[in-house]
Amino acid sequence: MNKQTKGHIFVLSSPSGGGKSTLIQHALTCFPRLIHSISATSRLPRETESEGIHYFFLSEEEFKKKIKSGGFAEWEKVFGNFYGTPIENIEKEFSKGNNLIMDLDVQGAMQLKKNFPEAILIFILPPSINELKKRLISRGTESGEEINKRLEIAKIEIAQKNNYDYIVTNEKIEEATKELIGIIKRTINS
Repeated sequence: MNKQTKGHIFVLSSPSGGGKSTLIQHALTCFPRLIHSISATSRLPRETESEGIHYFFLSEEEFKKKIKSGGFAEWEKVFGNFYGTPIENIEKEFSKGNNLIMDLDVQGAMQLKKNFPEAILIFILPPSINELKKRLISRGTESGEEINKRLEIAKIEIAQKNNYDYIVTNEKIEEATKELIGIIKRTINS
């Protein structure tokens, strides 16, 4: 595939609770031409989700057709549903002169890098597993068993950090934001 792009793709990965969503929100406020990439999914929309804002909602059949035709920059099946980044969405944003920022897991980031080698991969590293555990507990959204499962996955994801172009340790959100904004600014201006 190896598409030549006009804009830049920034991919943030981190374990659950690592702070990537917060960092993306901060970055979006600093760069008017930075757009949060919208993924496609085969799952049904939740009550609070809208087509083209939160996801592009496709039937499983539509999703599989798009996979066969090479329509995704990356995709995977998670808990019985498909998720992926449509290439046409990337190209549409580039044609408008925009840059993209994405929130992908390690597997998705590695797939995307194969299709878009110029993509900038940024791993958001929690200061420690203990701190990550505290963050997950403080969210109050998962059971103890789910938190333990997330921590096991986190260890596997953290082991992949050296496959990334940059590693940003998110101990203090202000410092991590400043570092991320610096990476984006240097890339866009180079």
